[in-house]
Amino acid sequence: MNKKYLGIHCEGWKFFIIFILISFFIFFIAKIIFLILLFLSIFILWFFRDPERYFDSQDNQVLSAADGKICFIGEDTAPIETGINQKMNKVSIFMNVFNVHVNRSPVSGEIEKIIYKNGKFFNASLDKASEHNERNSIIIKNNDEKIIVVQIAGLIARRILSFISENDIMTKGERIGLIRFGSRVDIYLPLNYQIKVHQNDIVTAGKTIIAER
Repeated sequence: MNKKYLGIHCEGWKFFIIFILISFFIFFIAKIIFLILLFLSIFILWFFRDPERYFDSQDNQVLSAADGKICFIGEDTAPIETGINQKMNKVSIFMNVFNVHVNRSPVSGEIEKIIYKNGKFFNASLDKASEHNERNSIIIKNNDEKIIVVQIAGLIARRILSFISENDIMTKGERIGLIRFGSRVDIYLPLNYQIKVHQNDIVTAGKTIIAER
């Protein structure tokens, strides 16, 4: 569900209401625990913030799909479940709990396929997370090319939420989903794309240009 209220995604309000109710119940039992739960309630709202973003880019440019730090750049094969068995340029972005966790489409195009795969929950900053962790692979058909965005659950993250369906037509920078509480997004691009970011760069979803052809 892709809805927000007062700049907070609806998922955040669900958790906030639960925590705030528990905290006020605890208030009559333990004041210290009440303060901790109250802080967590406020943090949850901040975590699920969903700011509006507008950024003009050229058709040949690819925008970041996530906020966070670049943790991998190189050639790799897309997840086996995508059926695309070829080397591609891969850019991985690690999102810690302080980043905005709403993911955005890096290019305009048609959602050709969405494949969800169960998996483990290794630290999302590790390379093996791409292969072994729970993930949601999104294949976007951009003219005659295919761009793949893989949402990967992390050590704390336990649910990947998708805002899109197969055959949807996406605009570059449009919201495609979110992952709860620390995670990773891998972006796979054809080899003719030139990567414009570097290891450890901080990027912003829907704004930072990560590649172009």
